[in-house]
Amino acid sequence: MPSPIRAFVFDAYGTLYDVHSLVSLAEELAPHQGVLLSQVWRAKQLEYTWLSALMATPAHPRDDFATLTARALDYAIAKLMIPLREHDRERLFAAYRMLAPYPDAAETLSRLAPRKRVILSNGTPEMLKPLVAQSPLEPHVDDILSVDAADAYKPAPAVYQLAVDRLGLAREEIAFVSANGWDAAGAKVFGFTTFWINRQGLPIERHAPDPDFIVGTLGHIPAIVSV
Repeated sequence: MPSPIRAFVFDAYGTLYDVHSLVSLAEELAPHQGVLLSQVWRAKQLEYTWLSALMATPAHPRDDFATLTARALDYAIAKLMIPLREHDRERLFAAYRMLAPYPDAAETLSRLAPRKRVILSNGTPEMLKPLVAQSPLEPHVDDILSVDAADAYKPAPAVYQLAVDRLGLAREEIAFVSANGWDAAGAKVFGFTTFWINRQGLPIERHAPDPDFIVGTLGHIPAIVSV
């Protein structure tokens, strides 16, 4: 390790929680289009966070993640021309509060104790608290931070600063874990030790320094930390 790590900060969506765990519901509501619906929804959700932050003005402030998630879902439904009833649309949106954690998430968090384990997410507190509370990760999460406190979205430095301020640690003492390459890149530029969970074997992002560690699963992290 580059320096002693005293806390771990985790992205939530796509890192600890599988954003595509709602595919079975999507497939039930939109037969033969469930996978594509989930993919388009997620891609547009992220795109809207970046656009909303870039376009923000006093007259048109940044929209929160719940609002953008709903709008991204509407876009995906319209793009795929899915004849979805409003009740079923609400079921899909509500599924974001019930996403399944990755199978190795709870054990990984447990093995990283007694270091602090914090979630830092684009999600609103109203989205994140129920998500964690209904999952087996809840006993292993020490704190939940939302970008709303910085009025920004990742990868803005102000978002990563939230973890520094809450933990009261130097940047070098904090490890940041994300399965989103652009998020790991932002955290690396900010000064965190970064773990990129590259489950899909994607190429490294070219616009920022490489992550400190690239692993295939969350379960690889504890062994690296103990070295």
